[in-house]
Amino acid sequence: MAYKVAVVGATGNVGREMLDILAERRFPVSEVVALASSRSVGTEVSFGDRTLKCKALDSYDFSDVDICLMSAGGSVSKEWAPKIGAQGCVVIDNSSAWRMDPDVPLVVPEVNAGAAAGFTKKNIIANPNCSTAQLVVALKPLHDAATIKRVVVSTYQSVSGAGKEGMDELFAQTRSVFVSNPVEAKKFPKRIAFNLIPQIDVFMEDGFTKEEWKMVAETKKILDPKIKLVATCVRVPVFIGHSEAVNIEFEKPISADEARDILRAAPGLLVIDKREAGGYITPHEAAGEDATYVSRIREDPTVDNGLVLWCVSDNLRKGAALNAIQIAETLLNRKLLVPKKKAA
Repeated sequence: MAYKVAVVGATGNVGREMLDILAERRFPVSEVVALASSRSVGTEVSFGDRTLKCKALDSYDFSDVDICLMSAGGSVSKEWAPKIGAQGCVVIDNSSAWRMDPDVPLVVPEVNAGAAAGFTKKNIIANPNCSTAQLVVALKPLHDAATIKRVVVSTYQSVSGAGKEGMDELFAQTRSVFVSNPVEAKKFPKRIAFNLIPQIDVFMEDGFTKEEWKMVAETKKILDPKIKLVATCVRVPVFIGHSEAVNIEFEKPISADEARDILRAAPGLLVIDKREAGGYITPHEAAGEDATYVSRIREDPTVDNGLVLWCVSDNLRKGAALNAIQIAETLLNRKLLVPKKKAA
């Protein structure tokens, strides 16, 4: 069986990555349609060895489309996802618009693939925040083994998490520093070149940022509402790849060696953990890779049943585009979706 797939936001970082991954993983497509705003109509994007011309979202008929991969921002998704879903097309949305809706499953296939079956209420499935996605892939097998009580996570998030504008700003500022030009901050609240910014998204009344709140709420929805989690999210001058330092407190004893063996056997994870210089993964090495990498696994001597680890992933892939396509594959593998058109 083959499926007609639309990619909304096809000219953006994640949209282009979605098209690349669809081709790489040989997703069974009968047709792929690239959609964007009216100002991007005619823009060419790549799908495998083919070139697609973008069509306008606001005039497209989804009645014969099976799956819509959407990465065009929360406001676009709020407006269009229900309209597309009403035409019988399953929307897999990358924005934050639907993640906390009780009628919309929030899915990371390695963690809670079974939740995908709940898409029928609104024909929408939500993709989690990029920093949450890699975290729960690492937490899930450990939670199954020893039951997580509390997590303290500090993130080091690349500028691609803020879209093309974020990547362009880091490049422009870095160049300005080297040629002694004034450094302009437009996308970020402070200079990002050769700097760190301890703010991602807006501040909330309790002093946490929206990004930090997302990690808490989404981890509870995906993994377990009983888990206590606190996060500090930091933007760093890296183009691609989010890193996380994770402290975990468990109900049951678990050693670093046990954790290492559990993580090595878990889906979607690769353990690179040599206790020597360079025996770990950095975001540079994770860029372009599908796996979530775990390094520096060690016992935390400050709490009972505690572990510390380092977690790195390509945020444009596992944090966004890859996870969306893995959700689509879950729908197919579990026979939850029948194509509207039979292959000739």
